[in-house]
Amino acid sequence: MTMAPNSMTMAMSDPGAWAAAMSNLGLPPISMTGQQLMPDFDPSLGLMAGIGPINPMMPGLGLVPPSLSQDAQLLQEIIHCKSCTLFPPNPNIPPPAMRERPPGCKTVFVGGLPENSTEQLIVEVFGQCGDIAAIRKSKKNFCHIRFAEEFTVDKALLLSGYHIRLGSSTDKKDTGRLHVDFAQARDDLYEWECRQRMFAREMRHRRKIEEDLLRPPSPPPIVHFSEHECCELGDKIKDDSKFPEAVRVLLTWLERGEVNRRNANNFYSMIQSSNGHIRRLMTEKSQHEKEMEEAKDKFKTVMAAILAQFEQIVSVFHAASKQKAWDHFSKAQRKNLDMWRKQVEEIRNMHNEHLMGIRGEEEMDMSDDDIEDSSANSKASEDSGVSQAEALKEENDSLRCQLDGYRNEVELLKQEQGKNQPIRSEEDNTHSQQLSFLQQALQGMQKQLLRLRDELKERETDLEKTVEDKQQLKNQIHNLKDTLQTTHSLQPETLKRDDRGSEQSANQVSDVTASAVVSCSQEKEGLPEKNRPTPVRSERDALLVGIISTFLNVHPFGASIEYICSYLQRLDTKINPGEVEALLSRLPCTFKQELTGVGASLEKRWNFCGFQGIKST
Repeated sequence: MTMAPNSMTMAMSDPGAWAAAMSNLGLPPISMTGQQLMPDFDPSLGLMAGIGPINPMMPGLGLVPPSLSQDAQLLQEIIHCKSCTLFPPNPNIPPPAMRERPPGCKTVFVGGLPENSTEQLIVEVFGQCGDIAAIRKSKKNFCHIRFAEEFTVDKALLLSGYHIRLGSSTDKKDTGRLHVDFAQARDDLYEWECRQRMFAREMRHRRKIEEDLLRPPSPPPIVHFSEHECCELGDKIKDDSKFPEAVRVLLTWLERGEVNRRNANNFYSMIQSSNGHIRRLMTEKSQHEKEMEEAKDKFKTVMAAILAQFEQIVSVFHAASKQKAWDHFSKAQRKNLDMWRKQVEEIRNMHNEHLMGIRGEEEMDMSDDDIEDSSANSKASEDSGVSQAEALKEENDSLRCQLDGYRNEVELLKQEQGKNQPIRSEEDNTHSQQLSFLQQALQGMQKQLLRLRDELKERETDLEKTVEDKQQLKNQIHNLKDTLQTTHSLQPETLKRDDRGSEQSANQVSDVTASAVVSCSQEKEGLPEKNRPTPVRSERDALLVGIISTFLNVHPFGASIEYICSYLQRLDTKINPGEVEALLSRLPCTFKQELTGVGASLEKRWNFCGFQGIKST
C-alpha cells in the first residue's frame, strides 16, 4: 500500500506509540497480550494525562504495525489520505471469515464504513489499489466496488480490518472498522465465461492448425488421357525413379476404360515397359534379403557372446556358493549372493528362450517353393547319415577288439588257476570275484554290440527311405516343369484365336494343368486307396450331390454357384455357397467348372459331367 512520502515510521514494539494511536481512535490502549497499557487512560477525552493530542494528519508522523508472524510477511502501516486516516488492526485479533473466491472476481464487498462516508471518500481510499470501474453504495454502512482488473481485488482485501477515521474527528459517525470480502457479480461471471470461451476457441484453432500441419498431403489428381500425356507416361514408366507414379496413372487409365483400337499399341508398350521392371525389383529384393541375413547373423553372434558372458557370471556365483567359499561370507552377504544368482539365472534363461525362438522361426520360414534348398538339405542329410553309419561301424570294430582282449584275459586267468593250486581260500575268493566281474563285463559288451547292430540296420533303412523320397521329388519336379512348358507353349496360340477359341484353349490348358497337379499331388501323397479321404463325408453331402446333379442335368449349358444355391436354399435355408462350391470341387469327375462369356460378361458356370466321368474312372 502507498504511504505519504514525507511520513515518518516508528516501530510498533514501542507501547507508547501503540497507546497513542488507540487513544486517538477513542479506544482503550491494549497490549499484544490483551492487558491495558496505560492505567490513567481517560476514554471520554481520548487522551492520556500529561500528553497533548496527536494529530495523525501531521506531516512527518507515521506508525509501523508490529512485526507479523512468519506466515504473514506483509507489514501493516497507518495510511494517510486527504480526508481520512486508516489505522491497522490489532494483530492478535483473528482474521474474519471470508467466502470462497468466485471465478473471474473483480468486485469486492466493503462493510463497516462510517455513516458520514461519501463516494468520494471510497474512491480516495480504494483508488490506491487500482482503477475502479463502478461503485454501488448503499444507504447503510456498506458498498460494492468493481475494479477494472482482477489483481486489484487482492490489494483491496489487505484493507480488511483497518479502522477508518474521517479527519481528526472522534465522533462515532466518522469512524468505522472496514470489512472487505469477495462479492459475486453477474458481470464478472459473464466476462469470465466469455474469456473461457475465447480461450477454448483459440485452443481449438491452434489444435486445428497443428492437425493441418501434421496431416499428410493429398496425392495429386490423375491427369486425363491424351496422346501427349500417353507419350510422356511411356517415358516415365521406363525411368526407375518415376515408375510408381507412372504405374498409378496407367492403372487409373485402364480402369477408366481409355483403351481402344487406336491406342492399344501404346498401352501394350507401356505394359511391356512395366513388366521390364520385374528383374530390377527381384535384384533389389535379393539384395535386401542378403542384408537382412547378415543382420541376423550379426545379431546371433552378439547374442551368443552375451549368453557366454551370462554363463560365466552364473559359474562365478556357483563357485562362490560352494562350501569352501560360502562359509567365509556373512549372513547378509550370503543373502545378497543368493538373490543375485537367481536374478542372473532368470535373465540367462530368458535370453536363451529368446534365441531358441528366433532359431525356431527361421526353421519355420522355409517356403514350399524352395525345392532346390530342400534337395540340398536332403543331400546334406544323406551325407550326415553316411558319416554316422561309418562312425557306428568303427565303434563296432573297436568294441569287438575289446571283447577279444577280455576273452584272452579270461583264458589266461583260467590257465594260471589250473597250474597253480590255490593255497589260501582268500586268493580263491579274489579270483572268483574277478571272473564274475569279467563275465558281467562280457555280457554288457555283447548287449551293447547287439544294440549297435540294430541301430546300424535302422540307419541303413532310413537312408534307403531318404533315397527313395529324393527320387520321387525329382520325378515330381520333372513333371511340374513339363506341365509349365506345355502351358507356356499354348499361350501364344490362344492370343491369335478368336474369343470362342480362346475360351476352349484356356479350358484345355486349365484341364491339363489341373490333371497334372492332381497327378503330382496323388504321387506325392502316395496313400493307398483304402486310406484316401472320401469326398462325400456324410449322408447330407450325398443328398446335395443327387439334387445338384438332377438340377444341372436339366441345365445343359451349366449354372452359376449363386443360381444353384438359390435353388437349394428353397429346400434348406442353412446351406452356404462356400460349402456347396467346396463339395463340387471335391468331385471333379462328376461336376466341372467352365468360363463362359467375353470381357465384362465373363462368368463361371458348373456343368454335370458324370456320364463322361464314369468312363474315365
